[in-house]
Amino acid sequence: MNFFHAIIIAIVEGLTEFLPISSTGHMIIASSLLGIKDDEFTKLFEVVIQLGAILAVVVLYWRKFLVFDKNRFNFYLKLVVAVIPALIAGYLFSDKIDQLLESPLTVGISLLLGGVVLLFVDNWFQKPTIDTDEKMSMFTALRIGFFQCLALIPGVSRSAATIIGGMQQKLTRSQAAEFSFFLAVPTMAAATGYKLLKGRELLMAHPENLKLLLVGNIVAFIVAMAAIKFFIGALKKYGFKMWGYYRIIVGVIIIAAILMGKQL
Repeated sequence: MNFFHAIIIAIVEGLTEFLPISSTGHMIIASSLLGIKDDEFTKLFEVVIQLGAILAVVVLYWRKFLVFDKNRFNFYLKLVVAVIPALIAGYLFSDKIDQLLESPLTVGISLLLGGVVLLFVDNWFQKPTIDTDEKMSMFTALRIGFFQCLALIPGVSRSAATIIGGMQQKLTRSQAAEFSFFLAVPTMAAATGYKLLKGRELLMAHPENLKLLLVGNIVAFIVAMAAIKFFIGALKKYGFKMWGYYRIIVGVIIIAAILMGKQL
């Protein structure tokens, strides 16, 4: 991986992390097209630069995270409760997840099936009752956390899984999206820490890769800032259908390319 590769992958991450189209899936395809999919550092890079993207959430919603009031402890506790299922599942199935991360076919199928789901989501949940995180119960947060486990499959999309999970639990579209953003912070922070711990020998052997990680995180942060603002506005105005069509088109292209013998 060189700096050009790092910037391209980071742009892909920043654009897709908070959209319901799977950042991991898009990074897998991007790294395949760039010819760096089999590089061990690439696999570490794709996880660690998500830290830059989630820092965009902390900056944009800094009052939510950094200004303490009587409701803040419950907010933090709900995030902790919601992240537990994915942490446990991610630890138990770590090796299997790593195998799936090398499969563009898995990405294509997940994008296609998830796209079909997004075409109908807006019609499934018509009567939301929860428009603030204060109205959420701990049990509601936990159930959204179980939905997040689906995103351990590349191509599913953590954002899509948690937003749909939130809407299924009676959250409004915008509140489900915001809680999905908030939940990304502990989830991705834990994933980044775990990946860095596992890859510490790789970084120690090639310290120049730290520069690539720094650049990648900065680029992902800047791009994610714009993507979050765009997504909230688009979601309120258009719902999920546009993302459903996008996923179906990309999924079909990936599957067709693989069936035609193209190397992804």
